[in-house]
Amino acid sequence: MTLIIEKLHVQHGAITAIDDLSFTINQGELVTIIGSNGAGKTTLLRALSGLLPVTAGRAEWKGKSILGERPEDLVRRGIVHVSEGKAVIPELSVAENLELGGIWRKDKLDVAAATAEVLELFPRLGERMKQGADTLSGGERQMLAIGRAMIARPELLLLDEPSLGLAPLIIDQIFAAVDALRHRLGLTVVLVEQNAMSALSIADRGIIINLGQLVTSGTPSDLLNDPALRSAYLGY
Repeated sequence: MTLIIEKLHVQHGAITAIDDLSFTINQGELVTIIGSNGAGKTTLLRALSGLLPVTAGRAEWKGKSILGERPEDLVRRGIVHVSEGKAVIPELSVAENLELGGIWRKDKLDVAAATAEVLELFPRLGERMKQGADTLSGGERQMLAIGRAMIARPELLLLDEPSLGLAPLIIDQIFAAVDALRHRLGLTVVLVEQNAMSALSIADRGIIINLGQLVTSGTPSDLLNDPALRSAYLGY
């Protein structure tokens, strides 16, 4: 089960957001996509999850194209996208938000089991099941967004800026949870992050993009040991 991106091109009007981008991610890998604002990171995830049309190129998961499909159909194929900004429905309770993760699934016993696993991973959510999502802190909302995604039983998880706006301690908890989930469930994870150091701490590989193009890819140690890359993309 490999994610293959080949010569992907995404155009926003006159702006080229993704430009001839190619890379491969193997089953069970956690790969972080690093780049500055405007590099094309979020556009890439939105294209892979069916939220944006692709101008050219191919993207395949498990040997089949994922381009031109509706987001809900990609979820049924095991591809789940957690967008930036703690993507929960504020008008619903914590319990109702979690229920949405399994709304299309027929195996309700496994939905219940997946919900129990999420509450074990994020005990704070279990204490707030009846609360409105709009009453949660930023970190709790991010836990809820990831938890809801996990109830869908994804095989490929697309995570966009999960640390955005969070305190350092909460960031550590979120990344530790993502790392635990992918090892426990054999998930393949594409993690878009500006917090490069935290992301690389749990990643198998890092891919650096700039203006929609591939700059380089390598292991965390490869990237961290390159002074030019550290200065240009890792902030030190």
